[in-house]
Amino acid sequence: MGFLVLESVTFNALNSALDGLALRQRVIANNVANIQTPGFLASRVSFEDTLASAVRQGRGAVGATTSTSLEPTRLDGNNVNLDTETLLNVDTNLRYQLATQAIDGKFSSLRTAMRSN
Repeated sequence: MGFLVLESVTFNALNSALDGLALRQRVIANNVANIQTPGFLASRVSFEDTLASAVRQGRGAVGATTSTSLEPTRLDGNNVNLDTETLLNVDTNLRYQLATQAIDGKFSSLRTAMRSN
């Protein structure tokens, strides 16, 4: 029973979401760290559309992809925008907290089910 719960579409999707969000947090930190680096182009992490499609197909495990931001550059060739990165960081942190709470709830349900047997 426990193995099936850990291999469920929901668990795999939440795990993939946490991996994607953790990667996004690292990419945002790298973007901000390079805000003054001439020629540096910000990166973006995407996985939500692929994850939604995988869940619809009864899967849930997907990998995140990183791409270069197509935002306009400043005169120094850098396109990191601190406001954009800050908003992305807040959004990512909130999504990460939500996903960890969902996983915690899943494990709480599993613990309760195991105790009642």
